[in-house]
Amino acid sequence: MASQFDKMATGFGWETFTKATDLQKRLLFTLGAMVVYRLGTFIPLPGINSVVLEDIFTRQAGGILGMFNMFTGGALSRMTLFALNIMPYISASIIVQLAGSVIPSLIALKKEGEAGQRKMNQYTRYLTVLITIVQAYGLAIGLEAMIGSAGTSAVINPGQWFRFTTVVSLLGGTMFIVWLGDQITARGVGNGSSLIITAGIVAGIPMGLAQTFELARAGSLSTVGLFAILFTAVALVWFVVFFERAQRRILIQYPKRQMGGRMLNSESSHLPLKLNPTGVIPPIFASSLLLLPMTIVNFSVKSGNSADWIVTLSTILAHGQPIYLALYAGLIVFFTFFYTAVVFNPEDTADNLKRHGGFIAGIRPGKSTAEYLDYVLTRLTVLGSAYLAAICCFPEIMIAKYSVPFVLGGTTLLIVVSVTMEFATQIQSHLIAHQYEGLMKKAKLKGHLK
Repeated sequence: MASQFDKMATGFGWETFTKATDLQKRLLFTLGAMVVYRLGTFIPLPGINSVVLEDIFTRQAGGILGMFNMFTGGALSRMTLFALNIMPYISASIIVQLAGSVIPSLIALKKEGEAGQRKMNQYTRYLTVLITIVQAYGLAIGLEAMIGSAGTSAVINPGQWFRFTTVVSLLGGTMFIVWLGDQITARGVGNGSSLIITAGIVAGIPMGLAQTFELARAGSLSTVGLFAILFTAVALVWFVVFFERAQRRILIQYPKRQMGGRMLNSESSHLPLKLNPTGVIPPIFASSLLLLPMTIVNFSVKSGNSADWIVTLSTILAHGQPIYLALYAGLIVFFTFFYTAVVFNPEDTADNLKRHGGFIAGIRPGKSTAEYLDYVLTRLTVLGSAYLAAICCFPEIMIAKYSVPFVLGGTTLLIVVSVTMEFATQIQSHLIAHQYEGLMKKAKLKGHLK
């Protein structure tokens, strides 16, 4: 049966997919959730002058506002219910996870297993509400201060009522997205939060390509520059696929064991350590911390009444500027190391190996194994953080130079490719599970017939 399972797991045809009814239901649910999300990005907030807002975002397409708008799938430029997208939840997750590493009560809560994780998730949602209220209120004030090229305000009737309705609408929209992401994770395929962000980016790719070709047609971008950008985008996709699949395999050996009345031979297996175990989390976290505060600063600058230090801050932290890139790269490196420490604990892994009799050749079980795993993981994390920083920052320089849409940047391509690979892997896992269940049923049936 094992050989038959190996053959079936190597490839899946249309016939296999049609029989996996549970996977079909999950895919349909995921698709339906994505449709609902996209529809929500077109429901406008009350009291917004859409013509003036479109004019303002057209003039600011290459700045921080344009980049944040890309992550929201255009919801920010249309100022819809989903204008803040899932970014407040990501910010809350960052804060709770950081606090969970330094606050003793939260550290103890994390060790309680599933019950403790549910409590941490509850704290994250409470903090999401607080962050969304603060950001929504700041966004409302910024909107009231925004003036179009014709001198018309972006808000039809500014005042306390507009601010209240904006906060309530954005809070409801953000919390609905958080709930929708949880439903996709539980009842669909893939990580809900990552799929929502990816859906927003993918929705802007056709328009981004059209704008790039329009720049070339109008003469703002040379033919050589156009081909260089397209070649860079293709090369980035290959680069991301190569590094996301790269891993270091540590040989684990198990001694001879006696089970029942027979002696089992020694066995060996591999402990795979990915070069980038954190996936797209560091770039998303770094973008979340940089984009939204800078968006509020840009709204303040557009009002014309901002202080000199705010104008200076907006200039030096503009997209593509050296300080912005340095902060972005630094945050990516920090979150790569931090999140790697969260998802992989060398001491726990060493204890599990020792408990099951496994060991690394030449390394003593226990503390020495933990130190060796930590040494290997640190070296891999250095390479992984350098890869993420390079893939996210270097293309942004070209984008800032040629005013190319953000959808062709390293951060967006990394998110789209990585999430797509994870999505495909989960589909394959469901198909393997379906095949395994079928084989087990056949084996039981044969046993009963005998």
